[in-house]
Amino acid sequence: MNANVFPLILIGATVFTGAVWLLEAFVLRPRRLAAAGDVPDEEPARPAVVEYSISFFPVILLVLVFRSFLLEPFQIPSGSMIPTLEVGDFIVVNKYAYGLRVPVLGTRIIDVGEPKNGDVMVFIPPHKNEYFIKRVIGVPGDTVTYDEDKGLTINGELIERTLVARIPPARPNTIVYQETIGESVHRIHTSVHRGAPSKTYVIGEGEYLMMGDNRDQSDDSRRWGFATDENIIGKAFAIWVHKAPGFKLPTFRRNGLIP
Repeated sequence: MNANVFPLILIGATVFTGAVWLLEAFVLRPRRLAAAGDVPDEEPARPAVVEYSISFFPVILLVLVFRSFLLEPFQIPSGSMIPTLEVGDFIVVNKYAYGLRVPVLGTRIIDVGEPKNGDVMVFIPPHKNEYFIKRVIGVPGDTVTYDEDKGLTINGELIERTLVARIPPARPNTIVYQETIGESVHRIHTSVHRGAPSKTYVIGEGEYLMMGDNRDQSDDSRRWGFATDENIIGKAFAIWVHKAPGFKLPTFRRNGLIP
């Protein structure tokens, strides 16, 4: 779904129900009472659209405020962040971690914080109007090199990683490393069958280099460029439920903070 569809629907519903509520309070109700003459035993019935609008307006407004400025749930649709996030994970995104923003427009109105290397961030990429989730590898001012051995160097410092496993052990297809970027200690997957030419990225003002933890199975900044400040949605910080594809019940086995 287009990233702006649901926010626009929510804003439209809030404006409509709020306008009906105001119209009822200041125009429609006084007219009904005047038409009824003396105060009747029972107030004339309100039209159904007015009744529903008055009932739903506070609820929709609360959802809009909460979703736009505080927390928002997302579901992981792909395996680009394996092993940190699996397909079917439902995550919670902190919408105010990087500043309060105008819904849909993305304009920051209050500064709170900035993305840091190692953060897992939800954003809209430059090539597609959809939500993406990747790890922040480079922030404005950084110089990042992704070398042929699939290691990272940030501002001349080689990022620490240690071997965790070879899957399967005898003839591995996947190598699992533990990687430390900033304050984040997490695991990544690399494929033994895919090469990666060395490349250096210089990150400019308002730009962020994003990569998936499933390094060789991720559509990220290495292909389409940098994420930009105005398209940041928020910081992903927790998994609250997991629903595997198909007819399977949700489970809470993966609940916890995102490293």
